[in-house]
Amino acid sequence: MEIAALIASGAFLMLVLVLAVPILRLRHTVDAATRMINDLNERTGPLLGNAATTVENVNTALGQVSTTLDGVNLQLEKVDTVTGHVQQVTGNVANLSTVVSAAAANPLVKLAAFGYGVRKAAAARRHAEQEREVRAELKQRRKQARRLGRGAAGANGDGGASNGAGSPPAGIRRAAR
Repeated sequence: MEIAALIASGAFLMLVLVLAVPILRLRHTVDAATRMINDLNERTGPLLGNAATTVENVNTALGQVSTTLDGVNLQLEKVDTVTGHVQQVTGNVANLSTVVSAAAANPLVKLAAFGYGVRKAAAARRHAEQEREVRAELKQRRKQARRLGRGAAGANGDGGASNGAGSPPAGIRRAAR
């Protein structure tokens, strides 16, 4: 029994020696993992602090943007009010323009029509005066031709028509047409 115990203790010693090498290597792996975790903790702390600061800055900026947007919305409401007033003023000016145009255009149209009528009447009167003058001249020449024609009626055989005393002058003839 002692030999069996001695063999069992030798086998156990061999088992411990065989298992000691992987356990030592495992210890080195665990130490390396521990160092990496510690380094990661050391580096993550400032990163998380920076991230928290960045989030706070973003929240501050968003608050400022919100305040700015509120101000812009107030200004847009004012612009809408001003735009509404400008539309009303534009409508009023258009109405006023229509009224002034109607008020000024009616007398102007009447004045233009009156001027046209005066020109037409003056032209008709001049034409009538010229026509009367031409007719009076023709009548006077015919009378003269008749007076002269009675005295010279048999001299050339044409009754006095060849002397031209019965026809009106060239300038008067054109005006009569």
